[in-house]
Order: sequence, then C-alpha cells, then structure tokens
Amino acid sequence: MLAHVTMKMLRHAKCFQRLPISGSVRALHKDNRTATPQNFFNYESMKQDFKLEIPEYFNFANDVLDQWTDKEKAGKKPSNPAFWWINGKGEEVKWSFEELGFLSRKLANVLSEACSLQRGDRVILILPRVPEWWLTNVACLRTGTVLIPGTTQLTQKDILYRLQSSKAKCIITNDILAPAIDAIAPKCENLHSKLIVSQNSREGWGNLKEMMKHASDSHTCVKTKHNEMMAIFFTSGTSGSPKMTGHTHSSFGLGLSVNGRFWLDLTPSDVMWNTSDTGWAKSAWSSVFSPWIQGACVFTHYLPRFEPTSILQTLSKYPITVFCSAPTAYRMLVQNDMTSYKFESLKHCVSAGEPITTDVTEQWRNKTGLDIYEGYGQTETVLICGNFKGMKIKPGSMGKPSPAFDVKIVDGNGNVLPPGQEGDIGIQVLPNRPFGLFTHYVDNPSKTASTLRGNFYITGDKGYMDEDGYFWFVARSDDIILSSGYRIGPFEVESALNEHPSVAESAVVSSPDPIRGEVVKAFIVLNPDYKSHDQEQLIKEIQEHVKKTTAPYKYPRKVEFIQELPKTISGKTKRNELRKKEWKTI
Repeated sequence: MLAHVTMKMLRHAKCFQRLPISGSVRALHKDNRTATPQNFFNYESMKQDFKLEIPEYFNFANDVLDQWTDKEKAGKKPSNPAFWWINGKGEEVKWSFEELGFLSRKLANVLSEACSLQRGDRVILILPRVPEWWLTNVACLRTGTVLIPGTTQLTQKDILYRLQSSKAKCIITNDILAPAIDAIAPKCENLHSKLIVSQNSREGWGNLKEMMKHASDSHTCVKTKHNEMMAIFFTSGTSGSPKMTGHTHSSFGLGLSVNGRFWLDLTPSDVMWNTSDTGWAKSAWSSVFSPWIQGACVFTHYLPRFEPTSILQTLSKYPITVFCSAPTAYRMLVQNDMTSYKFESLKHCVSAGEPITTDVTEQWRNKTGLDIYEGYGQTETVLICGNFKGMKIKPGSMGKPSPAFDVKIVDGNGNVLPPGQEGDIGIQVLPNRPFGLFTHYVDNPSKTASTLRGNFYITGDKGYMDEDGYFWFVARSDDIILSSGYRIGPFEVESALNEHPSVAESAVVSSPDPIRGEVVKAFIVLNPDYKSHDQEQLIKEIQEHVKKTTAPYKYPRKVEFIQELPKTISGKTKRNELRKKEWKTI
C-alpha cells in the first residue's frame, strides 16, 4: 500500500511516538458542559479576531503541505505523522509530510505525463479509504487538475451521469468498479485515461502502483490563482439530480481553516479521525484540508462497511484525539456496550451531515464523558454554524455562526427576521462575497441564480435564531409540513420518535388529509425486540409519547412501520421519495 519509499526518504522518516495527553480527558463535564479550546480564548474573541488574507496565488500543496515539510525537517513540528492508515488486518501506512510530498509528486507526474492531463482538466476519483485516495487529492492540487470525488457506492448509471456531466478526461478507481466503467466508457467521449489501483493489470487501464514506481519524484507545483477551480463535488441529491458544486483553491484550501482551527480545534500534536465516505465534501473538510491546515495527523481506518465494534476498538487502541462521525454512526455506537473500552486519548468529538438528536448526545456523554460538538454546513460551504469549545451547548442547537460567515434568518424577500421567528437560513454575500463559499453550480446558471435572494445566499434550510444567538435547524425547505395552519418541521417530530425505545429510525413527511389539508405521517423502522408487538397498540403508545415530548399538534396522526428508510448514497433520508408516495394518488 505505497509504504515503499526510496532510501533517501526512509532516512528522513520520523518515528511515531504515542502522544502524551496531559490531565484527564475523560472527566465528566460540569453543568455548563464546556471544554477549554486550544486555539482561541472564547467564541466572542474568535469571531472578532478572525481575519484571513487571500493572496492572488494560492495552492494548498505548495503553500501549506510543503511548508509543513519544511517545519518537519527543521524539527519545528511534533513527530506524529501527516498520514496514518490501518486496515484492521495488521497492515499500516505512515507518512511524514515529506513522504506525502515525495509520493504525491510521483503521482502528479503520472497525471501530467503518462495521462497528458493539462491544468483545468477534470479527474474523477472513486476509491474507498486507501492511501492512494489521499495521494490523488494532493497530486491534483500539484497539477492544477480539477478533482471530482465519488463514493464507491455509485451505480453504473450514477457513474455515467457524472462522467458525462463533468466531461472528465480521467478516472481513477479499483477492481470492483472497473468493469462498470468499461461498460459505459464508449458513451463518454471526453474520457481518455483510466487508472486502476490494483495488484493486477487490466486491459485498457494504467496500473497506478506500477506507474508510480517508475515516475520521477521531481515535479514543480503549478502556480494557481486563488479563485481557480480546484474541485467539483456532486451534491447528495436529496431533492433532485445531483448538482456539480464548484470550489476554488481558496474556498476550501483557505476557507476550511475555520473548521480546522476553531471547530475541530486542532494542533500539530493532534490525531484526527473522520469516518466520512471518501465521495463526499465532508472528507475534504475533515480528512484533508482542515487537519492538514493545522499540521495535524490524518488517521483513517479502511472499513468496507460501518462496524461499531471496530470503530470503538480503534478509538480505544490508537491515540486518536479528535473524532468526527455522522449522527447515525453515533447512534449505532451508543447502542453497544462501551464499558470495556477506554478512550484515553480522545478529547474532542464532533458531528455533521444531519442534525443529531439529544438522546444520542446524552448517551455518548454518559458513556465517554465527552460532549458531541455539532456543526452545520453544506457541500457548497465551509462550516456555517457550530458548537465550539468554550461555548455552552444547547442540546438540539447547531450552535452559533462560524467566523467565516455572517449568518441570518431571512424571509421570502430577503429581509432579516428577529430572534424566535422561523425563516430561511441565509449567508450574506453582498456587498462582499465570503471566500468559504462555492463559486457556482457548474453548467447550471439558473440553479446558481436561484440560491440568491437580496443580499443573501439561501441554504435551502429552514431554521430560527434564539435570543442568545444560537441557531436551530427546522427542516429542509421542501420538508416543512403545513397542517391546520401550523408549520411543522420533521426533525423535532423525528427526535421525539427516536427517543421511544421501539424506534430504530424514523422519517416524517406530510400526508394528505381531507379536513386538515395535510397531516404528519411517520415512517418507522422498529428495533428487533418490538417487531412482534401488537402494532395498533404500539402506534398508540408512540403517538402518546410524541404528544408528551413535543407540542401535541405535532404528533404523527398516521404511522407506518417499514423495513428500512429510503436513503441517498450518502446516508441521508429521502423524505421527498416518501412524500411523493403519499401524495401520488391525489
């Protein structure tokens, strides 16, 4: 797994030492549940002091990664690696920043020489959590080619859509997906280079491992302008076909300093593990830019599927200090007996991707002594809002605006709404557009224009801000339920449902009703122990539980038990699919 390096590089490789952790990181929090930040004093000072100069030219590989290499050589950086990979079968790869640079320059030469890719050409990358995924990220930066990551769960149809939409000239994948790509390649007129990460050769494909062995390690990083296209991320497609979201070298390469420095609160002594799938922008957030901006170690575990016991064992065995995972993952983890695990190094836990329910955060805190700091952002942005160390955590809130953005709740005309009033979550983009925001939806000017309202970029999410400046998520704009004059967001109802012991997962949508126009309907996946229970009685119990947990008018008047919820490839519930099913007969 690319653990091979030249003898010259091996002489420079530094040994990894377990990081000494001062004090107890597992002490239970006080009533205000705050932790001391490493990189800032408090939220107010963070917002006030944050300033980031945007140079005319910027390239993350040259201006960040290679600078860490220089500090490493000068002994001005802790000895933990830049990258640490395990696969649970005894194999392990560790690279210093110098080794990361050495190998990524080799791969850069493969792209620019063997594949004849030019600056601005697009490269689709579909790999699981293997070291080559990270090397390709850096190699694309060095060559100025535009990276387009994709999840390995994509179907042949999904890949064809992405290849044709993006006009990508190169694709990099593995043995599993190569046959699907061969089947559709004749329909992709721009595709001329196919690289496979495999121990075996395949006709019509270049073997990346073999090509790297013979490639030169001498490569001059291109001089990219800060506003040059760096990457394209396809959205998860919760409400339609996935869109191509364009990011520049500065929007993520500089913009994600907000995530790394403040929300993740990383230093060069930290070891960061983010479990996100490699196909999504969250991996760019927390598996590439945010930790490496701070000089922290990126840790990753190759897991073909989410295995709670493997996650807990890894957190216990390795000196991981910062952990990031999705709310669904935390829910699966807390359902396990965690008494035998000791998380001696772990000191900071964060979550993003969807709202996390209070029952999960409470169980995690009870079992680990650590809070989960929820963050809110999109493929189109860096962190929009977050719970930061030193802040009081309000359970259920997504925290306060990050220093990157001026975030407001706005009405249908773009006017700012007062605290307590529900509206659209917006980011001010006029007169000055913030740099941590995407540039546009590629080849879709009408969709790009539709995100603007007055002086604001509209996220498409509904929410409100309370008197203390905390933001609260209500729903995607399309998911709001209007019943008997009441506006009901599904998240609050789902949170109440998920607190009932019978409920494993739930999704709430509108359903037609002759009297109320529409009512709340809950689709529920039951925990195994409850599947044999009397369903009519269980429905009544669940309805009564919701009435007592939240405002009674929000309770689900209709309930349907199903085997599984429809989800996007990224794991987000497709409420629009459930809603269409309900309304198709009307």
